[in-house]
Amino acid sequence: MATEGVTEGNAGAEVAAKRSRKRQIIIFIAATIINGGLLVALGFALLTPAANQPRSSSNNAAAPLGDVSSPLIGRAAPDFALPALNKGGATVHLSDFKGHPVVLNFWQSTCDPCQTEAPFLQKTWVQYQSRGVVFIGIDVLDTTRGAQAFIRKYGITYLNVADANGATDNDYNIDGFPETYFIDKNGVVVAKWISPLTAQGLKLEMAKLHISV
Repeated sequence: MATEGVTEGNAGAEVAAKRSRKRQIIIFIAATIINGGLLVALGFALLTPAANQPRSSSNNAAAPLGDVSSPLIGRAAPDFALPALNKGGATVHLSDFKGHPVVLNFWQSTCDPCQTEAPFLQKTWVQYQSRGVVFIGIDVLDTTRGAQAFIRKYGITYLNVADANGATDNDYNIDGFPETYFIDKNGVVVAKWISPLTAQGLKLEMAKLHISV
């Protein structure tokens, strides 16, 4: 009888031990799966660019600022067909303005330097529109609501268009905001300016368009 009791006790212990090991294995597998998923998510987040995050050129100490070189200088400016944020919402083509010097400014409504620059651009546009200079703002990877609020806040009256998918941003090799291209009346890029445009910078770049300030 005693032997049977010991045998039954040993069997029960073995069963309990097996169940414990099984639980430990299950817990280990579950933890491994969860940790693996977290690592994959973290890696994806680190490697995937945040397209809708503001990219400020002027906040990047390593980036050159002011008048800079560009592979596009001396070449025909890439054309685009983008919907207007003002002026009735019609589709705008850069090629529509051939024959006029164009100041092409890339911006985002969440970009602090863009907000600093906006009043100066509006003031400059008012001064130069009678001289045939065209100003076009290109709002990149932004919300329509944010863009419209930006335009209203700063009383912007020059043409602005929406680059919703960032294709034009890519065509012009934009690294941050704001960035401005100067295009002559023949449609050729003559200058690129990184950071908020200043009076001194405007004078420098307008001279390349053969326009006095």
